[in-house]
Amino acid sequence: MIAAFFKALNQLPDPAFRRVVLMTLLWSILLFGALIAGVWWLLTSTQLFEWGWLDTIVDWLGGATAVIVAFVLFPGAALIIISFMLEPVARAVEKKHFSDLEAPRNQSITEAVMIGLRYGAIAIVLNLILLPLYLIPILNIFVFGALNGYLLGREYFELVAMRRLDVPAMKAMWRRYRYRWCLAGVLITLMLSIPLVNWFMPVVAVAFMLHLFEGVRRREAAS
Repeated sequence: MIAAFFKALNQLPDPAFRRVVLMTLLWSILLFGALIAGVWWLLTSTQLFEWGWLDTIVDWLGGATAVIVAFVLFPGAALIIISFMLEPVARAVEKKHFSDLEAPRNQSITEAVMIGLRYGAIAIVLNLILLPLYLIPILNIFVFGALNGYLLGREYFELVAMRRLDVPAMKAMWRRYRYRWCLAGVLITLMLSIPLVNWFMPVVAVAFMLHLFEGVRRREAAS
């Protein structure tokens, strides 16, 4: 898994990646700004928690709270960005590392975008619901990692797998290796939570998951 991650990371300078990385960087910055603005409005316009002291702390921290919450929500929101740019990244990885592969099945961009929107919305909503738990030290790390590790692991797996497998085969592979995909999701979540690094990590995440997916497919074919 670590080897697959570094293969993905090392391809960032690839000319085929540059345009996608720049576009992802631009949209990530815009999305992050929108998240801060949205969270700031939510915190100042509503009573988010039932405990008065908790709302007092949130109000006191002000803009810092909005930035922190934006970082919490960004991994899920990033799914929406990468769903628009999946194919160029996947093709670049396959051209360099899996040149023997046949062309992927025909699919519309709407299919990828709908997956990104669905999981992105679920991730944002669930993270907002669990936001009070993120104020509890140590527990917050496990809750954030487990929730987003599962959601991002499944989302990035589906985005990559749907290019090569039909729905029943994709679901079967998810069940067989779900712990592997979820662990990959935890690593993706971690990288998407690092300030500045997270703005180009959606591209790396797709490449990383594609390496894992093809590795599993080839081992299964050889066995």
